Amino acid sequence: MTDTSYGTLDPALDAGHVDAPPRMGFFTDTSVCIGCKACEVACKEWNLVPTTGLDLLGMSYDNTGALTANSWRHVAFVETDTHWLMMSDVCKHCTRAACLDVCPTGSLFRTEFGTVVVQEDICNGCGYCIPACPYGVIDQRRDDGRAWKCTLCYDRIGAGMTPACAQACPTESIQYGQLDELRDRAQARVRKLQADGMSEARLYGHEPSDGVGGDGAFFLLLDEPEVYGLPPDPVVTTHDLPRMWRQAGLAALVMAAATVVAFLGGQR
Repeated sequence: MTDTSYGTLDPALDAGHVDAPPRMGFFTDTSVCIGCKACEVACKEWNLVPTTGLDLLGMSYDNTGALTANSWRHVAFVETDTHWLMMSDVCKHCTRAACLDVCPTGSLFRTEFGTVVVQEDICNGCGYCIPACPYGVIDQRRDDGRAWKCTLCYDRIGAGMTPACAQACPTESIQYGQLDELRDRAQARVRKLQADGMSEARLYGHEPSDGVGGDGAFFLLLDEPEVYGLPPDPVVTTHDLPRMWRQAGLAALVMAAATVVAFLGGQR
């Protein structure tokens, strides 16, 4: 079932007066990615992302290198002994998002579509969200220090439009829609590929029981996640925070009690 426990911007939705919209996301089928980088260009053009990050890195045809504050889509090129693997990477919009847990200003928020967005006018550049992300997605711009990443084109989907990257993808490698429907579609696609002899086909980030509660942007891969530069078993980095706070609170109570006992003992 779709997780509708995420926050929303609409007070009417918070009050329960209106049904929450379905959770939206990306399914990226790397088996049909041709590495054209149309998604990178469309993302930059629509979101006014700076044109930096388009460099000759000497790494095959990869000119962005990684997801950064100035590259919200990164087309990875992996050269194997027999063939090329290509994948358009993006923020995963995690179900359990550590970046939300650590943001002290509320700059990062969960939209009514279940996506995670940074409000740049509220971000104070503290950088806490950067090490918190288990995927290494979030980055700061050197000129102002604020955090930036994919918004899943929040302005476009709010108007009923498709995110710019998915709209521009000529092979439908990047698919946008309701997360439940995308998961069903992805399972069917994997079964077909495996039936056609591609036993290495697998899904990544689609399982709600994984370490981040499932990704809002998940992938069909043709090799191990590590080959694409993805962590094999990502876990929300703030998983132990509740336990740590409980232990810290207990320790504080013990210290306070010991101080009181010592003070009273000194009064005698």
